[in-house]
Amino acid sequence: MSSSTTAPGNVRVATLTLSDTRTEETDEGGRLLGSLLAAAGFQVVSHAILREEPAMLRETLLFVTGLDVADAVIMTGGTGVAPRDRTIEAITPLFQKTLDGFGEAFRRLSWDEVGARSVLSRATAGVVRQRLIIALPGSLSAIRLATEKLIVPMLGHAVDLASGRNTRHRAG
Repeated sequence: MSSSTTAPGNVRVATLTLSDTRTEETDEGGRLLGSLLAAAGFQVVSHAILREEPAMLRETLLFVTGLDVADAVIMTGGTGVAPRDRTIEAITPLFQKTLDGFGEAFRRLSWDEVGARSVLSRATAGVVRQRLIIALPGSLSAIRLATEKLIVPMLGHAVDLASGRNTRHRAG
């Protein structure tokens, strides 16, 4: 198979904001995530705001990954340690593969911005039904950091690998 990476314009991304309080008018994180992805050339095919209810989130992820509408689902919110932050517990049982390096890299980059508080982030990524799933914190600075430093540089290649379109790792 080819070792080239799918161009951003060929990567379809669904985004989700997970919040009990956000509305279309107040969803700054969702707007920022979508605009950063679009500016990098990715196709943002849908966006939704979901309450932080684990069953609803799992059902939504299984629905989206069961259709051929998105190559990746990127969500923001619910990754902290507060009692209502249940995103990680909801999605990780669905992961067929866990990308531990994503959370590790995010926390490493966050350390430079927020210091020891970075260890409170449970940002993660995995694969469900050959689709890349990424869970980010809800803060605007975290969304910008993760999107610019991690997601944009690796998303096309990660989608290729997860989908089976490319089984060879790129050098460099």
